[in-house]
Amino acid sequence: MNAKTLDALREQVRGQVITPDDADYDSARAVHNGMIDKRPAAVVRVAQVADVIAAVNYARDNAMDLAIRGGGHSGPGFGTADNALVIDFANTRGVRVDPASKTARSEAGATWADFNHATHAFGLATTGGIVGSTGVSGLTLGGGIGYLDRKYGLSCDNLLSADVVTADGKFLTASENENEDLFWALRGGGGNFGVVTSLEYRLHPVDMVHAGIIIYPLEHAETVAKFYREHLAAAPEELGAFLAFHQGPPVPFLPEEWHGKPVCIVVGMWTGDPAEGPARWQPFLDAAPVAGSMVGPMPYPALNSAFDGMYPKGLLAYWKAAFLSELSDGAINAHLEYGKLVPSISTAVHIYPIDGAVHRVGVTDTAFPNRNAKFSPVIACHWEDPGDSEANIAWVRDYAAALQPYSETAGYINFQDSDDLPRVAENYGPNYARLASIKGKYDPGNLFHVNQNIKPQ
Repeated sequence: MNAKTLDALREQVRGQVITPDDADYDSARAVHNGMIDKRPAAVVRVAQVADVIAAVNYARDNAMDLAIRGGGHSGPGFGTADNALVIDFANTRGVRVDPASKTARSEAGATWADFNHATHAFGLATTGGIVGSTGVSGLTLGGGIGYLDRKYGLSCDNLLSADVVTADGKFLTASENENEDLFWALRGGGGNFGVVTSLEYRLHPVDMVHAGIIIYPLEHAETVAKFYREHLAAAPEELGAFLAFHQGPPVPFLPEEWHGKPVCIVVGMWTGDPAEGPARWQPFLDAAPVAGSMVGPMPYPALNSAFDGMYPKGLLAYWKAAFLSELSDGAINAHLEYGKLVPSISTAVHIYPIDGAVHRVGVTDTAFPNRNAKFSPVIACHWEDPGDSEANIAWVRDYAAALQPYSETAGYINFQDSDDLPRVAENYGPNYARLASIKGKYDPGNLFHVNQNIKPQ
């Protein structure tokens, strides 16, 4: 890339083109994971679809790597790359709600906090992760596990259409009625097929929920885990709750003596009849001695963003993920062994349930194939001191290895790191061949390869 061609790009976009010569370059190149320190050739903060088309054409015609950034939460840092052109949606975060049709259209840079703020005004929501600062686009394209998935399915199951700029610079809409093969691939296949510029979702009546955050001393974790397993299996789908291992967070309802100590936590919400809320959480309060708890009515967006403060931009991060057909005693024992060694206050080990509505979608109905798993454990380690990196990465890898004998072959791509790239084919299992064929149709030159990459065929 040279100044002349870069000037030509600037003439074609309304947004910012930020290069190493600009004062805000360092902030523009930064992604959420502080482990990632890439130096792209330029960051294009797009203002509209025309900017995306221009940037895609520019990267393709100049044989440049192209990285796409929505919320920037990607653990492997796929929102940037050395010497690449970065398409950054940071300035396109609008969400438009149609309460009559119970749908919402989100721009590609929106976070789930943005989305939930917009839809909550109408008493509506869709499945959208656990942390509000997560990008809407990235979570959805990789599947989208969240509090509401037992009742309403994954984020990708609630996707109605998407606008996409493909590798040849064309603008397409993908839905059940247009470009159906592309729509199928987008629901779990990641960013392999084009640049998604907006997404349309089905919404559901979710307003105030009866939330629960219950923290137990780690010595009771085995009892809690086995209770959680049995209770959730029989619970209505309106109960969405995950099991977690953390260090005790500095929250008002947890006595200070537990702050920073290893603990076991159950977090979730009841979205059924509000009058039933207290009774739905009482069994968890009775399951084992409680170190601290907060149970009561809460706006859904408040719960969805409750942990955002623990994961500020710039923390160092390394992740692993799996799927479990059952939360077996062996898997519980692995969590007990490594959960007591959680290395930081911002590290999260969560075991998400993915049954109910998730199982009512067929393995091959969308690109996301993991429809028979009942749980998805994720190990998301975050820390501040680079001197701790080697030990923390080793802990995550050892933890994941201990879970492996009880896990399915596939893993959840939204929580896999860059060293999991060789697992892409096995992650998609029976859907990989079709994904590779669709990739060959829409991106035969593999322009979109800074991701959990599917090779075109």
